[in-house]
Amino acid sequence: GLASARLWACWRWRCWAGISARGWALWLRLARARPRPRRRLRPRPRPRPRLLPGPAEDTRGTAAAASAAASPARAPLLSSAAAGPEPPVSRSRDRRPGDGRPEAVEGRSGAAPGPGPSADSRVPPAGKAQEALQQRYRVGSLLGRGGFGSVFAATRLSDGAPVAIKRVPRNRVRHWDELPDGTSAPLEIVLLDKVSTGFPGVVQLLEWLELPNNIVMVLERPERSQDLLHFIRARRFLSEEVARQLFRQVLEAVRHCTSRGVLHRDIKPENILVDLATGQAKLIDFGCGTYLQDTAYTHFAGTLSYSPPEWTHLGWYHGEAATIWSLGILLYQMVCGQHPFRRGRKI
Repeated sequence: GLASARLWACWRWRCWAGISARGWALWLRLARARPRPRRRLRPRPRPRPRLLPGPAEDTRGTAAAASAAASPARAPLLSSAAAGPEPPVSRSRDRRPGDGRPEAVEGRSGAAPGPGPSADSRVPPAGKAQEALQQRYRVGSLLGRGGFGSVFAATRLSDGAPVAIKRVPRNRVRHWDELPDGTSAPLEIVLLDKVSTGFPGVVQLLEWLELPNNIVMVLERPERSQDLLHFIRARRFLSEEVARQLFRQVLEAVRHCTSRGVLHRDIKPENILVDLATGQAKLIDFGCGTYLQDTAYTHFAGTLSYSPPEWTHLGWYHGEAATIWSLGILLYQMVCGQHPFRRGRKI
């Protein structure tokens, strides 16, 4: 009887210990599985993109440009419709960067090259370049933003002339080449240096600077201007007389670039700037440009809705033939007011 009582007490203690152990294990599992409250972090405010320190925008210059754009044009063929907004930068989403083929550069434009070695070793050349840019230009509002950078309205302080400052992040520049003086520069600047010398149909490169994180280009900007896309939309479509005048200027600009061995590869209304005071059309934005070659291109650059059918079906194209195709679409948009192939497969 005594042995049985002891065995009963021992068995009861073991049962209690086992149940307690299982209970503690279950409690630990539940405690581990319970999600812990995470600490919320406040997002840091993103800084507003600015080209240079100083005033964010020039309200006087913007207001003056807006009032000037609202006044009627002086050119006899362009005076029938009012001027619209002034966005000289392409905002196309299906645009791709160009591929360049390094060659020897012939000719030299009046554009000022980038800053060279500084005589004062205590101040880095990039710092002097940015300081000089601030002293020569007053940066205004943002005109447009595209796949290759941003364009700001600016005023040259020496004479008050309106200019456009294009800022391209350095990490987006994929192809470099050399200017006639041996300076290494992005391919877009080298191409502009070849075609913008003394020719009114191509936007003039006034100056370019190389900063630590950006490439800055100073371009001419007519005081009263409008890209061809908004020029057409403001009138729904162009008369044959106006279309003939503008299209002939575009053809002359393309022929000039071809004679210099430059292929634009992104001809469309957004990349043609119209001076509302004179009726002069200017070809802008050589970010997709490359050197003209006789063989076929196997890498596309530009806007897909303007690509030739051989690229859509075969995956290659020739430079001059693709240019003629995009010019045909451009002429159709001028006289009809809309794109003939809104969807890529319809090409």
